[in-house]
Amino acid sequence: MQTTKSRPTIARVYARLDSFHKTKGAFLVAGVLSLILSVTLWFTGSREEALFVGLWVPAIHSLGSLVLTGERREADR
Repeated sequence: MQTTKSRPTIARVYARLDSFHKTKGAFLVAGVLSLILSVTLWFTGSREEALFVGLWVPAIHSLGSLVLTGERREADR
């Protein structure tokens, strides 16, 4: 008799994550989405808008770094 392991779904994996990793994932997804939007705007001819949106990527990642550092320090106390 063969036993097959069921592949974990995104919902199961997400349910296992703690709040730190959920927050980290949210900032990562936001940064990637803004990068994709910026590249899309660039190639559709909206150069100024693309540059503006492209500046969001480091800002989002910097904000995420600040938030996650504070969250990690609170968890260590």
